[in-house]
Amino acid sequence: MRRTLAITSLLFAWLCANGALLDAVQVFAWGKMFAENARTQPLGAALRATFDPAKPCEFCLGVAAAKETAQQQLPGSVDHASTEKLVLALHLSTRPFFVAPSADWPVTLASVPPSRTEPVPLPPPRV
Repeated sequence: MRRTLAITSLLFAWLCANGALLDAVQVFAWGKMFAENARTQPLGAALRATFDPAKPCEFCLGVAAAKETAQQQLPGSVDHASTEKLVLALHLSTRPFFVAPSADWPVTLASVPPSRTEPVPLPPPRV
């Protein structure tokens, strides 16, 4: 039970973090709109009315507003002309230069794999 709750909570947090929860609400809104439209219209007309962008429902408007707010809160979506330049605490003006370490360790027998000197044993004879 505890593990199930932890996994469910983690899944819900992931859905909230990447915006998939808003997509789920949008699918719910489309389903609700289709059910309401199908009561009074044929299925083809109800489907067209459901996905008509000129007639959104209250859920669709709420989801659109929430997606707009989420998009504005992203750090990359702000106007770059009005933002200040971020100054890092450690700023290297030159690119780092890495040198390969020198091989000053002597080659030992442990670093060389042993080689077989005796002949390969044959399988036992069949009786």
